[in-house]
Amino acid sequence: MSANMSDTVIGNARLVLSDRVIEQGWVAVAAGRIVEFGEGDAPAGSLDVEGDLLMPGLVELHTDHLEAHVVPRPKVHWDPVAAVISYDAQLATAGITTVLDSLRVWTEDGTEGVDGQANMLAEAIATARDGGLLRSDHFLHLRCEVPMPTVVEEARQLAGRPDVRLMSLMDHTPGQRQFRDEGKLRDYYRGKSGGKTDAELDVMFARRFAYQQAYAAPNIRDIVALAKTHDVPLASHDDTTEENVADAIKDGIAVAEFPTTIEAARGLHEAGISILMGAPNVVRGGSHSGNIAAVDLAREGLLDILSSDYVPSSLLMGALQLPQRVPAIDLAAAVRTVTKAPADAVGLHDRGEIAAGKRADLIRVRVAGQLPVVRSVWREGLRVA
Repeated sequence: MSANMSDTVIGNARLVLSDRVIEQGWVAVAAGRIVEFGEGDAPAGSLDVEGDLLMPGLVELHTDHLEAHVVPRPKVHWDPVAAVISYDAQLATAGITTVLDSLRVWTEDGTEGVDGQANMLAEAIATARDGGLLRSDHFLHLRCEVPMPTVVEEARQLAGRPDVRLMSLMDHTPGQRQFRDEGKLRDYYRGKSGGKTDAELDVMFARRFAYQQAYAAPNIRDIVALAKTHDVPLASHDDTTEENVADAIKDGIAVAEFPTTIEAARGLHEAGISILMGAPNVVRGGSHSGNIAAVDLAREGLLDILSSDYVPSSLLMGALQLPQRVPAIDLAAAVRTVTKAPADAVGLHDRGEIAAGKRADLIRVRVAGQLPVVRSVWREGLRVA
C-alpha cells in the first residue's frame, strides 16, 4: 500500500494485536480508523517509533481518581471543569484513551468530599467534552451504594444520560464483602484525610447497619430494573460468598468488580461473568484490603479485566507485569485485559484492538527497565499526548 492512501502510517513498531505480537510492523490510519497493518518495513514516509510497543489505547471501566482533583485537600473544592481537564490529562498521559468516570451516586450524612455530587461532576465532564477540551473519550459509571436511602432517586436522575455505560451495585456495610474485617474499614477511614475518630466511626457504622436492613433489598431491585430500562450493563462489587454469586447471576451482572475470594471468582467465571480486578493489586503484589491477590486469580484463569482504580498509571504497569508474574499469560493476552476485554464488556466494540475498521486509538510505549513510559497517544488518529 502507499502512505498517500492514509493520514498517518506508524512504522518500526512492536505491534500488540489482540491475539499475537508482531515484532516489527506498521499501522496505517485514515479518517480516524485503522485501515491496514502489516509486518516488516513500513511504507515510505511513515513515522518511525524506533521499535517501541504500539498497542491499542487503554480502556478504563472503574476509576474514582477524579475525586482527588475535585477535592485535592479536605474542605478544598476545586473548579469542577478545571478538575476534569487536569484529571483527563493525567489519564491520557497514562495511555488511557477511553474511560468510564466512576461517580458516587449516593449521599451520606456526616461525610465530606464528593459524595452526593454526581450530577455536578457529570455536568462538568459534559461541559469539558462539549468544549473540545478532553484528550480521552469519557463515559460514566454510576456507583450505587445500595443501602443508602436516596441512591435510587439519585441514580434515576442520571441513568438516562447517553454517556452512562455501566452501573454497579455496591454495599460497604462493615463486616462483609470488601471489609469482612471491620478493623480494615476502620483503618481505611482513619487513614483518609481528616480521618474519623473511633467514636465517630461507631456512629457511622451503626447508621450503615440500620440503612442496610431498611433499604438494601428494595434498592437493589429498583436499580437493577433501572439499568434494564436504560439497557445499561450492571456490575457487582466485592463478591465474597456463594450467596453473593447467586445474587449476581439473578441480577444479570455483566462484570464482577474485585471479587474478594477465589471461591466467588470461580462461581462468577462459571456463570460467564467477566471478572475485573485492580491493577494496583497486581503492581503491589496484593490487595490493600487483605483480600485475594489479582495474580492468584490470573493463575487460575479467573482474570478478564484490569482497572486502574485509584492510580491511573497502574493500568499499563499492571498489564505489562502480568506475563512476568503469570507465565501462562503472554503479552497479547495481558494487553487484552486493559483494551479489548473492557471495551467489549460495555458494548464499545469499535475500539480496543489493532484491526482494520477499528478506531485509531493507539499508544506508543517504551519500557525503561521495568517501567513503561507512554511516549505518544493518538485518539481517532489525532495525536493528543
